[in-house]
Amino acid sequence: TDSESKSSALSGTLEQSVMDLRGVGPRLAERLLRLGVQTIGELLYLLPVRYEDRTELRRLGGLQSGEKVLVEGKIELTEIIYRGRRAMLTRITDGTGMLSLRFFYFSRAQQKNLKRGASLRCFGEIRAGSVGLEMVHPEYRLVGPDTAPPSKTLTPVYPLTEGLHQQRLRLLVAQALDHLEQVPLCDYLSDRLPADALKLKEALRFLHSPPQGTQVKSLSARRHPCQLRLALEELVAQRLCLLRINLGRQREEAVPITEGRELVHKFRDQLPFNFTDAQDRALTTILKDLYLNKPMHRLLQGDVGSGKTVVAAAAAIASAASGLQTAVMAPTELLAEQHYASFCAWVEPLGIDVVYLGGSVSGAARSDSLAQIATGSVPIIVGTHALFQKEVRFQHLALVVVDEQHRFGVDQRLELKLKGKDGKVSPHQLVMTATPIPRTLAMTAYADLDCSIIDELPGGRQPVQTVVIPDRKRIELVQRVFRHCQRGEQVYWVCPLIEESETIDSQAIEKVGQELKEALPELSIELLHGRMKSFAKDRVMRSFKAGDIDVLVATTVVEVGVDVPNATLMVVENSERMGLAQLHQLRGRVGRGTTASSCVLFYKAPLSELARARLSVMRETTDGFKIAERDLELRGPGEVLGTRQTGVIQLKIADLVRDAHLLPEVIRLSDELIEKYPQRVEPLIKRWLSGQPHYAKV
Repeated sequence: TDSESKSSALSGTLEQSVMDLRGVGPRLAERLLRLGVQTIGELLYLLPVRYEDRTELRRLGGLQSGEKVLVEGKIELTEIIYRGRRAMLTRITDGTGMLSLRFFYFSRAQQKNLKRGASLRCFGEIRAGSVGLEMVHPEYRLVGPDTAPPSKTLTPVYPLTEGLHQQRLRLLVAQALDHLEQVPLCDYLSDRLPADALKLKEALRFLHSPPQGTQVKSLSARRHPCQLRLALEELVAQRLCLLRINLGRQREEAVPITEGRELVHKFRDQLPFNFTDAQDRALTTILKDLYLNKPMHRLLQGDVGSGKTVVAAAAAIASAASGLQTAVMAPTELLAEQHYASFCAWVEPLGIDVVYLGGSVSGAARSDSLAQIATGSVPIIVGTHALFQKEVRFQHLALVVVDEQHRFGVDQRLELKLKGKDGKVSPHQLVMTATPIPRTLAMTAYADLDCSIIDELPGGRQPVQTVVIPDRKRIELVQRVFRHCQRGEQVYWVCPLIEESETIDSQAIEKVGQELKEALPELSIELLHGRMKSFAKDRVMRSFKAGDIDVLVATTVVEVGVDVPNATLMVVENSERMGLAQLHQLRGRVGRGTTASSCVLFYKAPLSELARARLSVMRETTDGFKIAERDLELRGPGEVLGTRQTGVIQLKIADLVRDAHLLPEVIRLSDELIEKYPQRVEPLIKRWLSGQPHYAKV
């Protein structure tokens, strides 16, 4: 609209450099840039990380240790003391009580100013000292008849960088707020929200200076309506950015993979199992995407053991039949080697060669693999991050398969994608995750990807029974393990650490392995952990898969990659320290055959409320999507998008997990803006994501 365009043009003042503010020169501008602030508008969106209540003067007689308070009193004395460490001690009183102020770093001028009889206003944390309550290095000022009363607003505490102090930043934000009063701020969502919804300008003003009486607790939890109003807009901007990336990709070209349907049918016929209906649907959609001359960008979700890899293999076979190459990338050597073994078993009977390229491949073997990749003589290449190193050149990379994609950064995936570029031609991309993601979260965090879900397990699988027991029952469990192995079945025993730690009270793998060997001398017990050399891990894995090892004592490296149908008991030490996603992944290592399986979650008392809730969820359901929904609600360490959320745009205010309840509204608003108000899309993205240009390339 005309009014909207006019408002947008007027808002140019907020796009002025921060150097237009009083007192900002090149040096200060450089420090602000470290905080992501270049313009006055970006300064307004630099929100406080917390708030301090300095609105009320507290009486000295009613203070308690641990409080952060504003107090005022007359100085009774200031002295230098030498009790173990030189310090200046100032004692103030207000008629109701006394408080000591302790300074370890001070100047002669400070000592001179803090003289008996002067009035002092201080802010700091109260703590118990050697002679009563005290503050250590409080903020303070001398007060007189003309001193202004305490502020009527909460005091914001901003993120800082070296050479930039709170008071200076507060003064700069105050100038930016003055600009906000003079210049219209375009509110791109207000007319799409209910009439009583907070306006953007109101929310910004409030968050920089909340009035006296505002509940600090709701602000600290990031659940105040003003924070939610900004989080909503940021999430809309994020989703718009991803949708725009997807629209931009439609202008890219890819090589259509039109051959291979017959070879894919032959491949499926030779498998010792049938595809599930969900696998059928996923493969049909993928092959349809590959047939087009636009690059596929598809997320393949599926619970542990649902058969994602064999679907990816079918797509790679279609690519090979068309004379093209496929790169399959996994985050760890362990998982990459497992994929390599699976692909070899599946596709070599069809006359298709597979080569492995990981960090452990060196010398002549590496040179030979690089040559095969460069000449195109090998159509399927499986590996780790080694695949996107400079010396790796593909003859014609047409399909990229990325497993456990959340473990890779955006830049890493971009590097692999660029290896497939030939002028304007991009490879098709299939990214897979065994971490089930709730629909609204997937539509927001992965809005740039089309999504397929494999939501059923192959037939014949037995449900895994989960029990939660305290570690005081260790002896009974060891006896159960012995009986279990006597029946010819195998056991995983997972520990969080490799060596004992004095700071973390977790069962270390070395200690557990030794104890089990002493308690069960009749059994074959081996260790597996990430510090082992690749060949050693491979030897142990092969022995375990062959049934030569009864109990595999391992770290969480077995979370992905190992497929041993005869392993029917999973024991997890210190399960109270793990997130839901990780526990679910570990449990998925058993129940992969036709024999009934169990998962024992060991915990060390006492349990926190969060840990109790997590373990309860694990006992109640084996449905990965239900677990993911509960993970959103609990917001435990096992985050729904992976431990680091790499590959997801970095958010300034919003949190995809904490603010999940906003996502349905985010989806509605972003879809509406793209369809009806496309002129708002670019400025809204620029407002929130101007510092993240690399996302537009992925």
